[in-house]
Amino acid sequence: MTTPEGERSERSDGPTRAFVPGHITGFFSVHPHDDSRRAGSRGAGIALADGVTVAVAPPDTGETTIALGGEPVEMDAVARTLDTLGVRARVAVETPLPVSAGFGVSGGAALGAALAANARFDLERTENELVATAHAAEVDAGTGLGDVVAQARGGVPLRVEPGAPPHGHLDGIPLRANRRIEYVSFDRRSTEAVLGGDTDGLSQEAPTIERLVTCSATFAREADLLTERVEAAIEAVETAGGMASMAMLGETVFALDTGLTEAGYEPATCAIHPSGAGIVGPDIG
Repeated sequence: MTTPEGERSERSDGPTRAFVPGHITGFFSVHPHDDSRRAGSRGAGIALADGVTVAVAPPDTGETTIALGGEPVEMDAVARTLDTLGVRARVAVETPLPVSAGFGVSGGAALGAALAANARFDLERTENELVATAHAAEVDAGTGLGDVVAQARGGVPLRVEPGAPPHGHLDGIPLRANRRIEYVSFDRRSTEAVLGGDTDGLSQEAPTIERLVTCSATFAREADLLTERVEAAIEAVETAGGMASMAMLGETVFALDTGLTEAGYEPATCAIHPSGAGIVGPDIG
């Protein structure tokens, strides 16, 4: 059933909640297209157990409202996602991750809103439709090109072909055991469409997470993306015998295992999230 404006009617029960893993991109290449669902990036990254939780409920005022950490905000990617789905909602976004620091918070919020709205308002969309909707919304908002599809997959995703399903294509690096990821963020940094990396190196050599971090550090240096603080942290980890790189495109350093700790930093830590985004519970306060 739809309203006269073509919007779905809602049930009377409470909010529905989705969880989306955080995502750090190790390297990437930009692939624009007139169709936002075909636009995107190739590259490689890591999905994090620290992520974005999105609660969706009927709106209090009849209009969509969005809050981040309890404070009203404008999140264009979320608003565009809900507009495409034809719903208005009260959206609450919570995350332990720093915003505008290379963790895919905007993409996570858009994808979480799509998944939760689909369940909350009985939209009956497929997973690919929801991922494509959130991906296109983030591309149009200018806040990301590949986080959404990677976050939908989880693990250590390789974006082999750009775009959302059914156009894009993903693979992944298998993990023999879960790995600890450490990260330190020095400041916010707005997302930019810059430069290009390539997944061919990971295809031609052993596809390991160590190889991903090595390629990422090389890419960041050759692309001249490193700020002084980021470069100093990466070098400190390498000097201590660890592996680290920059999370694209934030002023953030991530390291495998205890690399940043061994280098004298006090990082946040989390695991790699092996599965992708999904609904985690129908009722929250």
